[in-house]
Amino acid sequence: MAAIELDQVLPIPGPVWGRYPMRDADDRAPPWRRPQWGTALFQCRQVARQAASAAEVWKGLEASDRINALGMLRQRLRRSGLGLTNAAQALGAASAYAEETLGWSPRPTQLVAAAALLSNRMAEMATGEGKTLATGLAAAVAALTGMPVHVVTANDYLAARDAARLTPLFGALGLSVAALPPVGTEPSDGAARRAVYAHDIVYATAKELAFDFLRDRQAGAACAGPEPAAAALAGQSVPVPLMRGLCMALLDEADSILLDEAEVPLILSRAVPNVARRAFLWQALALARGLAEGLEFTLHPADRRATLTAAGEERLATQAACLGGPWQRRRYRREAVLVALAALHLYRRNEHYVLRDGAIELLDEITGRIAAGRVWSRGLHTLVALKEGLRAPAETETVSQTTFQRFFQRYWRLCGLSGTLWEARAELHAVYGATVVRVPLHRPCRRVEWPPRQFESEQAMFDAVARRVAALRACGRPVLVGTDSVADSERLSACLQAQRIDHAVLNALHHAAEAGIVAGAGRSGQVTVATRMAGRGTDIELDAAAHAAGGLHVLSCQNNPSQRLDRQLAGRAGRHGDPGSHEEWFLPRISASSVSRTSDSLSPWISLTALRARLSGACLRRRWTQRREERRRAALRHRLLEQDLQWERRLAFAGRDA
Repeated sequence: MAAIELDQVLPIPGPVWGRYPMRDADDRAPPWRRPQWGTALFQCRQVARQAASAAEVWKGLEASDRINALGMLRQRLRRSGLGLTNAAQALGAASAYAEETLGWSPRPTQLVAAAALLSNRMAEMATGEGKTLATGLAAAVAALTGMPVHVVTANDYLAARDAARLTPLFGALGLSVAALPPVGTEPSDGAARRAVYAHDIVYATAKELAFDFLRDRQAGAACAGPEPAAAALAGQSVPVPLMRGLCMALLDEADSILLDEAEVPLILSRAVPNVARRAFLWQALALARGLAEGLEFTLHPADRRATLTAAGEERLATQAACLGGPWQRRRYRREAVLVALAALHLYRRNEHYVLRDGAIELLDEITGRIAAGRVWSRGLHTLVALKEGLRAPAETETVSQTTFQRFFQRYWRLCGLSGTLWEARAELHAVYGATVVRVPLHRPCRRVEWPPRQFESEQAMFDAVARRVAALRACGRPVLVGTDSVADSERLSACLQAQRIDHAVLNALHHAAEAGIVAGAGRSGQVTVATRMAGRGTDIELDAAAHAAGGLHVLSCQNNPSQRLDRQLAGRAGRHGDPGSHEEWFLPRISASSVSRTSDSLSPWISLTALRARLSGACLRRRWTQRREERRRAALRHRLLEQDLQWERRLAFAGRDA
């Protein structure tokens, strides 16, 4: 099956593909693509031009003729697949209906992006260029073929918002759409989720999809091929799956899902009563509190781990001698105390987690959002809860697991788009077989880059932020200040309050007000302090006064681990041809006097001094550190993928479907 031509891969639940189409566990190669003339961008532009011409024809059809033509188009798509001609005709039809039902006339660049998605490619499309419509057009065309389509968004709010926005378009094309509610909301039982998956197009988060796949696999319902049908004919009991298979996934913010979130394994677990284990962890925390840093243990913040010195090993052995039980096992007690030391000293509130409703809620370190449902393993979650004086959560055991990498590899068709994909193109091709197409801007970018600055201390930087913000507000410009963590955003907020500067804070503690904060962030004189939540899924609209004053100014005070994240925050300004500016402020580990330190100038252009600053030793060292961190994270993702493959092999050896 892996050698089938890509255009003809239309996995539709039924007699041919089975009730649960998905790629085999050992199939890591994408379907074959016929050699074509020109670059990928050239081919997508060709499809976009044909689609624009087809849209004009569709607009000229009478209502009855359009219905007949749409029915014939659906038959042709199911019969011969998504070749260039068919994709262009279908994309033209979807464009005509989008203009009629939504009032949105697709731009040529949006058609290029949709064409890239339909050809199983990744499209890099800048913020504000219309990714929502491009995604909707591609999803509509794919669903017209009969494939169940999963549109994957960054969070539940965006899934519900985009599904509601595009319902008129999908309905006019005879397609049904729904947003998958997160587990824990009403309704979220199996029957309700199964009903959502019965729609032609489903908007959902990657986490909800992956865990539903794990539930299907655990129940024995995630089985490709004709075996379930044969079992049903034989009168055997066959579990009913939640999903209709892994046919096509269309990822919004693809790099966040396929790269950033792929660093954390997805573990389906269940609570188990284990009072002895909780008591053991409480004892480990008490012992860890009695150890002296430097003398008996050493912290490694970069790796977020601790090690015991010889003196620490000796003291631990002495204290454990009177405890008995598992404390007599040297390796077991050392592991528990090391995790307890990390919980005490290396995991900090409002940086790695927040307290909400009497429980520990983990923070996603890339987005700054609450990672709902995610827990630490090896007893760390319980230890942090005990450190904070909370009731210890129930112990869990692993039922099934996967990674986003392995999960999305099993989709027959996989595509996505984001504003920052180019840096990761090699890894995306190696892991998913996907090429990246850079979609050009429909208007030239007017964002101005200001010179970077470095500071000796956080307080000095925050004081300078207050001065910068006050000066920009006086000019009528809105300002977005990016910070690394919830704690940083709260400290900066306190500094601005001390200077009596009105502002809004967008972080995991204020996530419920996200829509309102983002809606007002483009008003003249508005100041917004945000974590990396502001780098994804947001579109800041400028009012007339802000536009005339020079647009949004983005001030990055983030120490991002990759240049992709730098570009995400910078992309908030200067969207689709609006004016705007961006600058980076940071606290380098190594001082470099060539980087601007004291100037509070509001110069609207990069001078020769600014260019030299970007080439200075501190900036070059920062970029080198980022590249080194990107390689480290890529290696981590590779290890997780290999571990997941080993897990699947063990399941297969035990006679379970992987």
